[in-house]
Amino acid sequence: MSQSEHQHEDKPSAEPSVRDGSAAAIAQASAFLRDVVVEVERVLVGQHELVRGLLIGLLADGHVLLEGVPGLAKSLAVEALAGALGGSFRRIQFTPDLLPSDLLGTQVYNPKSGEWALREGPLFGNFILADEINRAPAKVQSALLEAMQERQVSLAGETRRLPEPFLVLATQNPVEQEGTYTLPEAQVDRFMIKIIVGYPSRSEEDVIIQRMATLGKKPRARAVATPDRVLEARVLLDEIHVDELARRYVLDLVFATREPRAVGLEELAPLILYGASPRASIAMTLAARANAFLEGRSYVSPADIQAVGLQVLRHRVIPTFEAEAKGVTSDDIVRKVFATIAIP
Repeated sequence: MSQSEHQHEDKPSAEPSVRDGSAAAIAQASAFLRDVVVEVERVLVGQHELVRGLLIGLLADGHVLLEGVPGLAKSLAVEALAGALGGSFRRIQFTPDLLPSDLLGTQVYNPKSGEWALREGPLFGNFILADEINRAPAKVQSALLEAMQERQVSLAGETRRLPEPFLVLATQNPVEQEGTYTLPEAQVDRFMIKIIVGYPSRSEEDVIIQRMATLGKKPRARAVATPDRVLEARVLLDEIHVDELARRYVLDLVFATREPRAVGLEELAPLILYGASPRASIAMTLAARANAFLEGRSYVSPADIQAVGLQVLRHRVIPTFEAEAKGVTSDDIVRKVFATIAIP
């Protein structure tokens, strides 16, 4: 055997090295997130699904939409995550009188120098909390589109890059709809996942009382990681293997929301106005990779897809008026799809 053949034989192929050799690296790289979770839960009681969803969005470089009634610690969760990761945190309270320049920034005239200077808006941060995003008009909501999709903004004729990581975490209130503006589907689709935040259990609320019902100093998250650690973790995310069966499972789920009759779901056809877009397939794959990363695994399993599927699809499947009249929600439709599509 020639020397070149020996070299070829000793050198492993690219795919096995990713799937086999990176497992330990992924487990080691994801370990810091356990410290982040511990620190966040030192401030936040319960809401484990919320915390995990925020981490998935962070790892997969996807924005997160949070929906729940007031007082469920949605804003506190985002602030605690930013504190634990040591990144810059900006909170924007969306109101009907907000202007796009209040987000992006504006030019400011300096009378001493006689020059104009750019003053960056609150979007120039790592973690952006868009609080009650549906209370701002469409022109303000649309100002987020370029930032969310391209990670840049156009300001005073210049394109300015946003810091990395850049994550928009928006909250919206399902009650008190007077004076609110429904988010357009084009913007809702920019959010990788949507999390419905529910009430805590009785025992969890008892802990909340003990921890928060005080006029003294309340717990705050300490920095136990850095934004650079997140960027390093994202590099390994691409090494998590997604095989053909996993991809086929994602496609089966997404196409079932568009063509329910083709998979034997005739009863869903009159209930779905629009199915999930191709962005849903991308988001589900990325989110499943992030879920596998959190589990310390180097491959995506059907369980990962099931773990993130509802959060990825619930805001992308639009029910018809008939569905609303029957009280059928997008969550009901997505759960029916998951119950019907065979697991590979």
